[in-house]
Amino acid sequence: MMNGQTVAILESRLGAQLAELIEKRGGKPLCAPALAEIADVAPQQIADLIHEWRSKPVRVSIFQTGVGTHALFKTTDALGLTETLLALLAASVVVVRGPKPTAALRSRNVRIDLKAQDPFTTVEILKLLDALPLAGERVVVQRYGAKNHELERALQAKGATVIDIPLYRWSLPEDTRPLADLIDALARHEIASVVFTSASQVHNLFAYALSVNKGDVLAANLNATLVASIGPVCTAALAQSGVTTKLEAKPPKLGPLVNALDEALSRK
Repeated sequence: MMNGQTVAILESRLGAQLAELIEKRGGKPLCAPALAEIADVAPQQIADLIHEWRSKPVRVSIFQTGVGTHALFKTTDALGLTETLLALLAASVVVVRGPKPTAALRSRNVRIDLKAQDPFTTVEILKLLDALPLAGERVVVQRYGAKNHELERALQAKGATVIDIPLYRWSLPEDTRPLADLIDALARHEIASVVFTSASQVHNLFAYALSVNKGDVLAANLNATLVASIGPVCTAALAQSGVTTKLEAKPPKLGPLVNALDEALSRK
């Protein structure tokens, strides 16, 4: 059990679920969301993409999130281009990252050719694409909040042209008071552990700290706690900011993360 120790959570979308899991293990969650989803759809860009797609076929279409997939179809609905998009997808290899984009595509009766395996990371997508010859081919990638640079570099290394579709982006929440409270609590050494579930949370937390002139001590204060990471991409972002990850979930999912955190804090 976590014995009433305070665990800071920067997760937004699944923050309540993660807080509940921590409470069930005897921890005291401190929620400080570091991300907000902001719509970033440019209808003319989508229209231009589909027009170009008709004359320059796309070999592979990769869908990474349910939110982005729904946003794409909502845009084509408004443009009157959904039937065209469906026909174009039918002529390409459709790849999905996980269950949420799978459900979004199936709601539109899109055939899915390749599905990433659990834990649904970029590594699993790249395994699916290993056998596909992509030199000189065009690949559409539905962005998930920020560019997936690892995926883009790997596709370009295979000789593909990557067409990135931004549909939403991650920003700081409008209310940054919980982040300010977290930074102050870290300075007072009141936090036992800080849980990071995406690299973007790392970037946003440090960007906010710098904006309030507290960036110089943030890494040191985090390193005085048990820093827990959802997986290797998040861990790499923490390392770039001077933070040592003391616990990384394997596989990179919430359940294993909370289990490992429970075990670690029960020894403190």
